[in-house]
Amino acid sequence: MISINPQEISTAKLHGYLLGAIAPRPIAFASTVDADGNVNLSPFSFFNVFSANPPIMIFSPARRVRDNTTKHTLENVIATKEVVINIVSYNMVQQMSLASTEYAEGVNEFKKAGFTEAPSTLVKPPRVAESPVQFECKVNEVIALGKEGGAGNLIICEVVQLHIDEAILDEDGRIDPVKIDTVARMGGNWYNRAKEGIFEVPKPLSTLGIGVDALPEAIKKSNIFTGNDLGMLANVESLPIDSEGFASASEEIHTLAQQQLCNGNISEAWKILTSR
Repeated sequence: MISINPQEISTAKLHGYLLGAIAPRPIAFASTVDADGNVNLSPFSFFNVFSANPPIMIFSPARRVRDNTTKHTLENVIATKEVVINIVSYNMVQQMSLASTEYAEGVNEFKKAGFTEAPSTLVKPPRVAESPVQFECKVNEVIALGKEGGAGNLIICEVVQLHIDEAILDEDGRIDPVKIDTVARMGGNWYNRAKEGIFEVPKPLSTLGIGVDALPEAIKKSNIFTGNDLGMLANVESLPIDSEGFASASEEIHTLAQQQLCNGNISEAWKILTSR
C-alpha cells in the first residue's frame, strides 16, 4: 500500500485519487437562474443528503483546477438563493453529460441537451421534466472551502417542495431502487448504473447482535469464512449451542454454511454449523 501526503502531489492528481476512491457518487443535476432570469443546468457529483428534519442537501461546485474560475451555478445561487436538484436516471445520462459542457454564460443547457423545462411551484428555476424526482430548494448558506483551483463551495440547500414520478414507486408507495434506475459518478469517464449492482443487507437486530468477537475461535479463524460471512454470523442474539461444539467442524461444513450465507440464510448456516 502506498502512502501519499496530499501536499506533495498536484491538485489534478489528488482530484483523480479522490474521485476514483469516493465512488459511486450521486449526481445533483442543478437548475438555476441568474439575476436576469437566464436558465442554467449543470450536474455535480459532490452531492448528498444530510438531514431529513429539516430536509437538507449539499452539493459543491468546485473552482476549476486549470484556471481557478468559478461555475455559473455557483454564481447563480449566490445571486438568487434558489436551486432545483433533479435526480438523474439512466435514460437521461447522455443528455446530462452534454449539459456539463462549459457553454458561455447565458446559454440555456435545457435547450442544448434537449431537456424539457417544467415550471417549479415555489422557486424560480425550472425543473427537468424528464427527471424521476425533483427537489425545489432554497439556499440557506454557501461556504467557500478555499480560494485556489479545486476548492469546493458547499451549497447548503433546504428542500421546500419535492416532485416524484409515481411510476418509480412500489406498491407501498416507497421509491423502488430498480424503477428509479439512478446513475452515479465514478472516477474518470466512468458511471455506475445503480440497479445493476444493488443487493440487500438486513439492518442489524433491534436487539444486540453478539458481535464477531463473541464467535467461536474455530469460526473466527476459519480459512473459508470471509469478513462478510463473519458479520452475518455475528448478527444473532446468542450462539445456538456451546462454543466448544464448533472446534471439530471441517472446512467442508464451513463451505456448506457459507453457501447458505451467500443466499442470505443465516439461520440455515447456523443449523449446518451446529449439526453433529
